[in-house]
Amino acid sequence: MAIAAVSTTRLWTLVAKEFWRKTRRRLRAGPIHRWRYSGRTPERVLIAPPDLRLADRQIALEIYYGRYPLSGHLVETGGKSPFQIAVANPGWQKALHGFRWLRHMRAAGTELAAANARALVSDWITIHGSNISGVAWEPGTTAKRVIAWLQHSSVVLQGAEFPFYRAFLKSLAMQIRYLRAMAREMPDGKDRLRARIALAFAALSLPAPASALRGATRNLAEELDRQILPDGGHISRNPMAVLEILADLLPLRQTYANQAETPPAALMGAIDRMLPALRFFRHQDGSLARFNGMGATIHNRIATILRHDDTAGAPLLHAPHSGYERLSMGGVTVIADTGPPPRIEVSNVAHAGCLSFELSSGRRHYVVNAGVDTYGAAEFRPLARATAAHSTATINDTSSARFSHSLRVNDLLGTPLIGGPQHVPCKRTDQQGIQGFLARHDGYVARFGLLHERELKLSTNGNVLAGRDRLLRPGNAAIRNNGRDFVTVRFHIHPDIGLLQDEHDRLVLTADESDTWVFTCTEVAPEVEESIYFAGLGGPRRSRQIVLAFKASQVSEVHWQLTRTAIADHSAKS
Repeated sequence: MAIAAVSTTRLWTLVAKEFWRKTRRRLRAGPIHRWRYSGRTPERVLIAPPDLRLADRQIALEIYYGRYPLSGHLVETGGKSPFQIAVANPGWQKALHGFRWLRHMRAAGTELAAANARALVSDWITIHGSNISGVAWEPGTTAKRVIAWLQHSSVVLQGAEFPFYRAFLKSLAMQIRYLRAMAREMPDGKDRLRARIALAFAALSLPAPASALRGATRNLAEELDRQILPDGGHISRNPMAVLEILADLLPLRQTYANQAETPPAALMGAIDRMLPALRFFRHQDGSLARFNGMGATIHNRIATILRHDDTAGAPLLHAPHSGYERLSMGGVTVIADTGPPPRIEVSNVAHAGCLSFELSSGRRHYVVNAGVDTYGAAEFRPLARATAAHSTATINDTSSARFSHSLRVNDLLGTPLIGGPQHVPCKRTDQQGIQGFLARHDGYVARFGLLHERELKLSTNGNVLAGRDRLLRPGNAAIRNNGRDFVTVRFHIHPDIGLLQDEHDRLVLTADESDTWVFTCTEVAPEVEESIYFAGLGGPRRSRQIVLAFKASQVSEVHWQLTRTAIADHSAKS
């Protein structure tokens, strides 16, 4: 109960800080402070930084005809400017005002696409350029827009007349001054880091005194040292954050080089740590493991980033600072969450998935977490974040961490994770021909007085994954049969995998004749239930899950095994 009280206190402290931050932001956007964002207009853009994000010239054509496919949501404007219509989808609004879609105009490479880009930028300047309010001027969105305008300035300014050229540079300079004023007070997390990245891009790409570049470089270095962990993960523990931040840091490193400036050691060190971390979270088919906010993977995006990885050899197996473990041999990959939740300030998309794991063999995923539907309805997010949506154990169908459902909190912070495991000790148990780990978490101690301990071992050249799940009380006291010790261990099966039962009543996971897995458990008869896989490229899909259900007071420990075999070794039935 004391832990819950501390979490609640921290939550309301964060609410108060965010309320004050937003109040100060409104004040700074008012007429009293707005004069601070005016000033000298740069004469030109010195350099257009590269953009590593994938581009599609077909999207440029769609935008030309008034169809805007942004953030998984299509809006048809009917001939109006997209900045003049009201769209309820906040993700679409942020994507529109972030201007990353300019890269599609660059990919089109036509005068028509450049003219359309210029017209849309002109619309934004006219409608929102002097009205510092709303989604358009959220600091995180402003940072994206500053980077995008700089990266694609050559397209926007192609064939531009002098009045537009000056208006573009004047607006860009105003946004940079605004972002510089807001960056230090932004909430913790990747948006704040991106603001520092945007200001470094600006100091390199526009005429500026040397002191401006030194200040931007120093602030960027401090933020990188604080947000990028020693093993290359991000403080949010979200694998997607690693990919997104690298997509900005790699062009920034190149921009420093192109301007003959020395990049900060923190930038070089962060990239050197984050590239192996990205490979750590990657399955052999190129997708990222579905933990803490990760949804569907666009494989080409990762491949584009990893072309800049000069490290050789296999990915690391141990990420203690990020709180993950990896087992890998014989074409089989197991990735597990073995860390406590991130700090409440950066937990808005974090999951209650402690000790969950994913198993892939070759390019097939067998055991997965449900992941999130990145662009789907917000009401499904709590389901995707719950412990039951992960391949791990739940007690009394309760998540191992709590989420805020207060409307007041949600309006200010979203839905942060406000409780969960405090201590997650983990140790590797590798031996000759065996990779493994043993970990436990205390997320259920406060409510049910139980610890969950999990041991995984991958052996026999990747053909056997042996698991042990144990429930125990602190001090190893006997578990009481009090009606609050019902345990469910779940193994969510990827929807592309067939789940059959063979003649020996064993569960068989099959994708093709050459790669089949058999699930067995010695203490509890496994059952099959319906499930949902949220992280499909086309949205949520129906799937199934293997379930081990028991009372901890009767069965405190279960041993289960996934064994790779050939389908010819057994005859299977539906």
